[in-house]
Amino acid sequence: MHTKLITDALTTLREQKPLVVNITNYVVMNNSANALLAVGASPIMAHSRLEMAEMMSFAGALVINIGTLDSVWIERMAFAIEQANENQKMVILDPVGCGASSLRTDTSRRFAALAKRLIIRGNASEIIALAGEISQSKGVDAQDSSSAALTAAASLVETYQCNVVVSGETDYIVSKDPETLEVTIIALDNGHAMMPLITGMGCSLTALTGAFAAVGETTGLAAAAVMGVAGEIAAEQANGPGSLQVALLDTLYALDVDTLAERLKLSVVNTQNS
Repeated sequence: MHTKLITDALTTLREQKPLVVNITNYVVMNNSANALLAVGASPIMAHSRLEMAEMMSFAGALVINIGTLDSVWIERMAFAIEQANENQKMVILDPVGCGASSLRTDTSRRFAALAKRLIIRGNASEIIALAGEISQSKGVDAQDSSSAALTAAASLVETYQCNVVVSGETDYIVSKDPETLEVTIIALDNGHAMMPLITGMGCSLTALTGAFAAVGETTGLAAAAVMGVAGEIAAEQANGPGSLQVALLDTLYALDVDTLAERLKLSVVNTQNS
């Protein structure tokens, strides 16, 4: 069931080529845009308030990444989230460095509370800090294992009525079925140890999460699966982080649904009633 959801979502994304609005950080704009193009989506790195209402009227989803945060960007991002709400579009929040400073933590919580249709994608330390627990972070890098963030992720699902993707050696997708109100945790064990050595790898996953959300896959599962499998295949061809970055784009572009299904390492951790 989960495998078919993932492969169908990739097929649909490539057919529809959704437009994804990204308000993201200066460090990763190029990486995120190229990842979206490679997988089959259409990125726009729009930041101006003057066009945001218009953009969100026809875009498929909004990606908010707080990596290079300042007072001007905070209000631009808040306005963009309001426009996404007005147009009933998904917001994907990447709370980069949440827990590293009060500014990042407070802003992440403000945005999570503001968004009406939300997916949160972060590393374990960011997810733990966002939920109000004590995390171990070093700047924007996680010091906690992804499994340590599962309780925090489930708490965020309840608090913000959202879905959560926790990235790490194992990726966890924590989501609630809107009909049964069951919270399901799915583990993905794809990827490669070299991936964290490339800046913005998680940010690219956030961007892909936006692309899949734009075509109706709003758990974050398909994006994490595609990114993990593509990273694993790319690492087999790469000599280091530099060549891995190039190989990843090529693999995202060439990845077919049969290979995706074949390579997928997925397991359901648990399902619980809310």
